[in-house]
Amino acid sequence: MRRLTIERAAAIILFALLFALATRIPVDTDVWWHLRAGQYTLANGIIRVDPFSFTKAGEAWINHSWGSQLVLYAVWQIAGNFGLAIYVAALATGGMWFVYKMCSGNVYLKAFALVVGASTAAVFWSPRPQMLSFFLSTVVLYLLYLQKREKVDRLWLIPPIMCLWGNLHAGFSIGFIFLGGSIAGEVLGHVFNPKGEYVVSWAGVRKLVIVTMLSVVALVINPYGLQMLTVPFQTVSIGALQNFIQEWNSPNFHERQTWPFVFLILGLIGVLGASKKRLDWTDFVLTTGTTFMGLLAGRNISVFAVVATPVLTHYLDDVLRERGWVVNPVKRVTPRMARLNAILVGVILLACIGKVLLVLDKKSLDEAQKEFLPVAVTEHLKTANLSGNMFNTYNWGGYFIYWLPGQPVFVDGRTDLYGDSFLSKDYLETASGAPGWDATLEKYKIGYVVMEADSGLARSLRTAPGWKLDYEDKQAVVFVREAVSNG
Repeated sequence: MRRLTIERAAAIILFALLFALATRIPVDTDVWWHLRAGQYTLANGIIRVDPFSFTKAGEAWINHSWGSQLVLYAVWQIAGNFGLAIYVAALATGGMWFVYKMCSGNVYLKAFALVVGASTAAVFWSPRPQMLSFFLSTVVLYLLYLQKREKVDRLWLIPPIMCLWGNLHAGFSIGFIFLGGSIAGEVLGHVFNPKGEYVVSWAGVRKLVIVTMLSVVALVINPYGLQMLTVPFQTVSIGALQNFIQEWNSPNFHERQTWPFVFLILGLIGVLGASKKRLDWTDFVLTTGTTFMGLLAGRNISVFAVVATPVLTHYLDDVLRERGWVVNPVKRVTPRMARLNAILVGVILLACIGKVLLVLDKKSLDEAQKEFLPVAVTEHLKTANLSGNMFNTYNWGGYFIYWLPGQPVFVDGRTDLYGDSFLSKDYLETASGAPGWDATLEKYKIGYVVMEADSGLARSLRTAPGWKLDYEDKQAVVFVREAVSNG
């Protein structure tokens, strides 16, 4: 008990609060096609051609998230929505623990930085395969940190991690970004600051190169072989992602959820300007590179947060020490103080548990999912017995894949399968109600349309001959094609 100092108590409280912050109701529609894919893989083996849509049925599909889908489906089967929420919170908290291990300074500085970093990264925390990428990215960066700042060589762990990562999610590209950025940064360090405190030796740089090459080889150990290496490039080449899908757009800084990203960038600029310490070149390469990635696509903000949070503390700690503004940690406390600390920790832990249970209360879950997911229209479709192919909104395709397993979808969140041409022309132009929408519905022999009530296509169908409204609520509409009379 005498070791339960206020600093240790603060660390425990910090991670309890982070766990509570990361616990949220699963309302991401892409979760559901991942669950269905995990279910399908478990029953039928590795998916190699599309089994879920009628527009791409039978076409080759590299399901790069197959391993994480099995994990997600297992969590879903065991604990449902509650399990999915805890799964996200556990991975998020675990990842931030590795970030914490990379931070400099006392527990108060680390806690401040971690709250800012977690608030930045939390924008895209959801029960999807990308959560495993978030966690593994922190592990890889931590191993690079150990080599650079602690002079502890654990680089041999990276190739096995990359092998595992390659069977979980195409976010393995983040690992290679960290490796490549570290190599480039150390080379620049040798050129411009060879006597820098944390510059890795040339032997260390050579080992980084070897580890990177071995990681590429390890990545090929997956059901799709060399094809897996092409997935990240295929994904980023899809123009429709950047133009129309929110998480691939540049951040909208009018939304408050993006403000921690801004604060972290400004904080970095401020401490780098205030510190007398010379900027390390690897810190420069990784922070500027991930800043650009975050500005380019909102989904990359969490990658930036993982890199920037420790860097912020390295230089902020230096600024504080230069000015003598450092609180020295207490190593032992009196029994009375230890008891008070224990009571404080206990109260906070109980409050966090209460918050988690309140968020994941069945009534709260049901209400939130009915608000954000197409629950009501799905129940209608289950009993409506509509005929023909379905044209559905991209946003709900994943949900329909799981909850309407007998009805192939028109489109869903698997952008790598559908490709740029199909998404831009066949889906997006039609969904917006642009001229020619009727030709697309005819081309694909669409029998009924399920869209958001305020979509362009819904407005067009309200006055279009040959279509009638079958269902409507404040969220969704269903239009069916009227039978053609023969006289």
